[in-house]
Amino acid sequence: MTLSTAVPAELDRSLEDLHAGSTAWAALPAAEIIPLLDEVRLRVAPRAHRWVDSAAAAKGLAPDSPLVGEEWISGPWALIYALNRYLRTLRECAATGMPQLAPGRIRERPDGRVVVDVFPAGLYDRLLLSGVSAEVWMQRDVTRSSVGASMKPFVRYPTHDGRVALVLGAGNIAAIPPLDVLYKMLADGCVCVLKMNPVNAYLGPIFEEIFAPLIARNFLRVVYGGADVGQYLCSHPRVDEIHITGSATTHDAIVFGTGPDAAERKRRDDPVLAKPITSELGNVSPTIVVPGTWSAADLRFQAEQIVTQKMHNAGCNCIAAQVVILPRDWSQTGALVDAIETAMRELADRPAYYPGAAQRAAAMKAGGDAKHFGREDGGFVARTIVHLDAHDVTAAGFTTEVFSSVLVVTTLPGDTEAYLEAAVAFANDRLSGSLGANLIVHPATERTHRAAVDRAIAGLAYGCVAVNAWTGVGFLLTETTWGAFPGHVRNDVRSGIGVVHNSHFFSRAEKSVVRAPFAPFPRSLFGYGATLLPKPPWFVTNRNAAKIGAALVGFESAPSPIAAAKIALLAMLA
Repeated sequence: MTLSTAVPAELDRSLEDLHAGSTAWAALPAAEIIPLLDEVRLRVAPRAHRWVDSAAAAKGLAPDSPLVGEEWISGPWALIYALNRYLRTLRECAATGMPQLAPGRIRERPDGRVVVDVFPAGLYDRLLLSGVSAEVWMQRDVTRSSVGASMKPFVRYPTHDGRVALVLGAGNIAAIPPLDVLYKMLADGCVCVLKMNPVNAYLGPIFEEIFAPLIARNFLRVVYGGADVGQYLCSHPRVDEIHITGSATTHDAIVFGTGPDAAERKRRDDPVLAKPITSELGNVSPTIVVPGTWSAADLRFQAEQIVTQKMHNAGCNCIAAQVVILPRDWSQTGALVDAIETAMRELADRPAYYPGAAQRAAAMKAGGDAKHFGREDGGFVARTIVHLDAHDVTAAGFTTEVFSSVLVVTTLPGDTEAYLEAAVAFANDRLSGSLGANLIVHPATERTHRAAVDRAIAGLAYGCVAVNAWTGVGFLLTETTWGAFPGHVRNDVRSGIGVVHNSHFFSRAEKSVVRAPFAPFPRSLFGYGATLLPKPPWFVTNRNAAKIGAALVGFESAPSPIAAAKIALLAMLA
């Protein structure tokens, strides 16, 4: 496909403007970036309703559906939350010359690995997400004394005099494109051209309004079009580097081309495009369930958790749970599967809005024992559970990201510790990718098998590990790193290269670990850790999710005790 003569001219002008602005952006001190970002922050809330309404309509959600909460939380709330955390770090840089970490937040594991506790960071964090915590694990060459030097925002360690980055926006989660832009600008010092994905290009004009202060200074442009526009931009001489959130297939097409020699080029690592490319490319996400003694309420709550991990955004998430790994010898495995089926059955039908969802689901259903729930017609894809043998080396469910509403269930033998070791090995070696993995373990089981659970968390070679939570929480908390486990290379990219979010700008992080309570308030008060978090607002079964999401945006816009109390009340009523 060739572009019309008008389109390249418009793109050329945008890139020339950005090139002219790149030197100024690279030279801006933190004190001058702060008011620009604060102006952007103030422009989010007034456009949040229009943003959410547009996304809900595009995805076929009724305006009064609680599922609209997904759009509030993974849209304007995620953006304004990130802006507040970046502003916090930039203010530290302006005041002291570098990001700040309290010494008590840095600790060393028994194996010598340095860990930084990054969440909660203040009273409101502890109140609004009670019991949720997050830590960033450093690579093994980082010491307690070198953590500070590993925090490298561009304003502290400039490495160039101005560069233009192309950000190829994701089409599924609304906040991904602006969050990727912010990281390229603040971590790498690049001005950005954001190419909207055709799936959610309707959000582009809203982003242009929000980021108008940056656009006016030639620090950002938002452009539109299909693969032909993306191809033109990738090869443009004014584009110095690229960031993509998408698939490994798209990454390889950019780097090695699509012709008959593409596979051989990839094998030889002989790119047709040698520009630096960072990426987040999804994976086949596991959820490992550790055996224990669970109550009926535990089974229901964790079934809702697993179904949320799968069905948030109709399953169209790069870290949607795809494979639930269960202990074959656990007496409650059957009961948990029954509870998952019940939760799947009770969910409302929602359109499969993302292109290709039906075809990918159909391919994934082949070859396994499947159960279907809900509509399978007129743009809907049935929610499906497929049981697969863990030894089936041909099963696509273990190797291909479905990006739709199919959940795979498999089992492994062994007592608790042998099973855990086998489950981690299965997740690392048999499942495709390294972006995110979930682990569900009862607090009593963790106390009894503390060393084995710790080995499992340490052994999971994923960029984010969620314990009694969903890795989507790691995406939302800007304090954590978001990206693949380090070590992938250009011609074997898997889940990608590099990280985003990461408001402390750690340059030597290995992974982030997030935790949430095993049981919600008030059950949490009875032997589960005494936290105050009720059913989390990201659960697809939360009846108040939309109201909570809107209240969270209001709170991040203007934090106050009254705004926090409103969120707490809505959460307790969910």
